[in-house]
Amino acid sequence: MVDKELLSRKLSRLQHYVDVLKTAEDINWQKYRDDLRIKAFVERYLHLAIEELLDIANHFVSFYQWREPAGYRDLLLILTEQGILPQEHLAVFQNMASFRNMLVHRYENIDDELVFGIFKKRLEDFDLFMALIMDWAGRQEEIGNVETGSREAT
Repeated sequence: MVDKELLSRKLSRLQHYVDVLKTAEDINWQKYRDDLRIKAFVERYLHLAIEELLDIANHFVSFYQWREPAGYRDLLLILTEQGILPQEHLAVFQNMASFRNMLVHRYENIDDELVFGIFKKRLEDFDLFMALIMDWAGRQEEIGNVETGSREAT
């Protein structure tokens, strides 16, 4: 089982970033478009949330010594191969990785409408990721408890 305390801290940080974005309900398109500080805030917190999500994924891959990912999109594919993320949600999470790369590597070409759309319409994707991670980790803990209990019974 992965380090529960470490995973809890990472999930808590991710939840914090998402909560901060969700509480910024006063940011509308006009404010976003016209105020560089607001734009920077949204971009940065989306970036932090995605980095934390990828860090959680990397922690699982590293801990369980699954195959080496070829990149961030592949990292999320590995979680799908291992049954953590359902196939039907893989594209959503891989799009996050692509969006992260756009934020980091092509800053001068950032599409404001895309960023604002993600900010307003896609934050629940982070909630889904956290729920899937916690569900899988909980099932692994149950399996570990069953295995430990059966060994103790013999």
